[in-house]
Amino acid sequence: MTVGMFDSFITRYWFSPEAKEIWSDVQTLQAWLDVEAALAEAQARLGVIPAEVAPVIKAACRHERFDTERLSREISHAQHPFVPVLRQLEEFSGEPAAGYIHWGATTQNIFDTGASLQMKRTQALIDASLEGVERALSLLATNHRDTLQAGRTHGQHALPMTFGFKVTGWLEEIRRDRRRLHDRLRPSFVACLGGAIGTFAAMGHKGPAVEAEMAAILDLEPAILPMRSSYDRVSDYVCALTLLAGTAEKIAHDVVFMQRTEIGEIEEAFHMGKVGSSTMAQKRNPSTALMLISLCRMMSVRLPLVIGSMVRMDEGDSSASNVSDVAIPEVGILGASIAATLDRLVTGLDVHVDAMRKNAEITNGLIVSEAAMMQLSDSIGRHHAHHLLYEAAQRSVMENVPFTHAIANHPEMQGRDMVTLDVDGYTGQSGTLVDRLAKHS
Repeated sequence: MTVGMFDSFITRYWFSPEAKEIWSDVQTLQAWLDVEAALAEAQARLGVIPAEVAPVIKAACRHERFDTERLSREISHAQHPFVPVLRQLEEFSGEPAAGYIHWGATTQNIFDTGASLQMKRTQALIDASLEGVERALSLLATNHRDTLQAGRTHGQHALPMTFGFKVTGWLEEIRRDRRRLHDRLRPSFVACLGGAIGTFAAMGHKGPAVEAEMAAILDLEPAILPMRSSYDRVSDYVCALTLLAGTAEKIAHDVVFMQRTEIGEIEEAFHMGKVGSSTMAQKRNPSTALMLISLCRMMSVRLPLVIGSMVRMDEGDSSASNVSDVAIPEVGILGASIAATLDRLVTGLDVHVDAMRKNAEITNGLIVSEAAMMQLSDSIGRHHAHHLLYEAAQRSVMENVPFTHAIANHPEMQGRDMVTLDVDGYTGQSGTLVDRLAKHS
């Protein structure tokens, strides 16, 4: 029986299969075992435990040897998530190696460092997808450098721009998200080995050196001060991942808006067999964009869980760490799924250039009222020009007369040269900014 969105036959296709594998029970167990093996190797190198036991422990640290059904029963009985794992590991290692397993460590050291390994692998998936997003957006922006589109604010026409300019905005934000995640990863997901409360008491003066050596073996940064009550580092990365979700959700909302039937400026990838409705055969819904919005919302509501788990009583508090132990795998899977879905969305976009032009010209020049105002400002002042064009624009809308007619017939325009309303000529620096920023690096 499967319960939950990650494995349900209804929803499992929403989520990155590679990320689900990284955070599966089997790979989580293996991450813990990798940490135990690295701990033994580091301690052997530094003379904390006998050198000959480390290879024995490492050889036993293979998930295939473990009986997970037995683990489940024993974890339920012991009400402890890791002691039953240690018992089986001790059995596989035998004496005397069993006596040196988990030397000076505590469960949270293993869990947090294991999660660091898993998030490092997950971030590689996220970054690969975002590289694809950058490539697709760079090409899209360049191809549509001069494609006229109505710029909108508050859902209304504002000024003309180009679609390439809009896409460059998406691209630049994704680049910042990608850089943030890269910069946050290593300092956020570290190797922690402080023992019961983080003081290295069980290993004495060699404790910090063991942590550093273990970190080097695992290709992680050492925590240095591995206080169990501190969780701000992981929270920092999750904040950055939630910012990525915000960017992705914004892009998806733009796609949904522009794919509206009456807008029709863009359409996400379609294939025969993709169904929009069980009753309305004509529906071609932006289902990928809508699914991406859902994933982003699921990510954003997990941030408060992670931030909340920063509040940890005394020097250790399982009521908080239990939450983060459950939330971080979900965050990892959602992050990878958001990046992969965004890549799929932007790579398959179909742009309707003619619809963009038609929509930009639909107001018969109202969209370039600012251009008209700037033309008049030298002779009558910007404030008077704005007042004149405000009255002309409202008359154009309310009386359904052409904007040029409303301007020409305004009392203050008598004896003045008529302003020009050139939609194509008022896209500002759209093209130049695309040239400067849209190159794929």
